[in-house]
Amino acid sequence: MTSAFVRCAAFGALAVLSVSVAPLSVASAADISGAGATFPYPIYAKWADAYKKETGTGLNYQSIGSGGGIKQIKAKTVTFGASDMPLKPEELEQAGLIQFPMIMGGVVPVVNLKGLKSGEVKLSGTVLANIYMGEVTKWNDPQIKALNPNVNLPNTAIAPVYRSDGSGTNFLFTDYLSKTSPKFKTQIGANTSVQWPAGIGAKGNEGVANMVKQTDGSIGYVEYAYAKQNNITYLGLQNKDGKTVVPKIEAFQAAAANADWANSKGYYVILTDEPGADSWPITGASFILMYKNPQDVATSAEALKFFDWAYKSGAKMATDLDYVPMPDSVVSLVQKTWSQSIQADGKPIWTASAK
Repeated sequence: MTSAFVRCAAFGALAVLSVSVAPLSVASAADISGAGATFPYPIYAKWADAYKKETGTGLNYQSIGSGGGIKQIKAKTVTFGASDMPLKPEELEQAGLIQFPMIMGGVVPVVNLKGLKSGEVKLSGTVLANIYMGEVTKWNDPQIKALNPNVNLPNTAIAPVYRSDGSGTNFLFTDYLSKTSPKFKTQIGANTSVQWPAGIGAKGNEGVANMVKQTDGSIGYVEYAYAKQNNITYLGLQNKDGKTVVPKIEAFQAAAANADWANSKGYYVILTDEPGADSWPITGASFILMYKNPQDVATSAEALKFFDWAYKSGAKMATDLDYVPMPDSVVSLVQKTWSQSIQADGKPIWTASAK
């Protein structure tokens, strides 16, 4: 296993993430394989590089979208899957899986509007839904102007950009639009993949970020780290309390403050359209999926060591990329789940000595 530099297209020509990766076929027995959500890819890449240097154990993580991650873990081709859409408890039970939250962050609408700064234009969930339903087609449409009376909006056609692959980012975005627009909920709904009536498809957070940067008048939705690292203009949003907020770590934390992880079976928590004057309305957690009775016990134990290290030593790296680390109280719950639920021959593979 060698350490390689993997270029994330969303970060442009000069920014490169160092990640310990190798094809699955040549990975050593100690190396961990995972696949799924693009939402947490920047922080998983950063963690992987630091962990490799500290322990010698590598992580091969394929950033292929939540839908792909769910498929790969169910096919038993990876040690863990990653999804921004939590699986319902009954689906976990049927597949013999557990899930736990690893990191939190926000999905943000981004635009390519010359001369306008981040946060200068604001939208409501209803108007955002109308844009993606193809009903609001110009940036100076009366619905947008009503929310931005002091902004000089151009008479430019809106080009909606959407995720073409099955993704948790799609789920969070469509779940939010479904909660704020009954029409969107009825006609399109919330899922990892939906039938969009208008716009341009692009694969991954990286693809959407690049498409927005290349397309005049476009609007898209990406994880906040991608928007910030690419210096793409983002919009403000009206939240459930009617307040206009901009994406930042404090707004993601405010949205997560009411989450009841302890009483949510299978950690099934969705953080969109949460109450609170400071809450960012498209906040979400990214989840890890693992087998209760893994085939490769040694590698699964190594994966838990990596996740434990990330919880304990990766918080600053996460906040530096504008993710929200899981609170200590949630980490304790998760580790209890590991001890109780992930077993080999009836014995837990995660114990105090495993740390």
